[in-house]
Amino acid sequence: MERDEFGAAVRQLRELTAPTAVGLPVGRRRVQGLRREELVPLIRDGGVLVNTTVWMPAPSDEKRGVRGIDLFVRSDADQLADLAARVSTGELRIQVAQRVALADLPALHAQAGAGELPGKTIILPPTA
Repeated sequence: MERDEFGAAVRQLRELTAPTAVGLPVGRRRVQGLRREELVPLIRDGGVLVNTTVWMPAPSDEKRGVRGIDLFVRSDADQLADLAARVSTGELRIQVAQRVALADLPALHAQAGAGELPGKTIILPPTA
């Protein structure tokens, strides 16, 4: 996925949940969608907010046991090739329960909210 496509996908994900849909005022916003700190109240007690913008620490809520963790993913072609080779040989097995189009993400969130996710889910970006 090219950088522009990735950026578009992230923007599309942010726009799926309007602040008013979760009881927040609209106010002035530089970008549409929810801010990271606005996600914390939406996470179940004892849950985890995973943040990939490591220069901005992940918010948390100690009273509710919601942890914020910063995840740094290294872009490494050799490492990715090694993982792909291990999957190909069967040394590394990944059980994927379903694949869902990005456009179907709201339904996936509803499924997760109802506790009905069957397992690991891959979200597929839009194709040209």
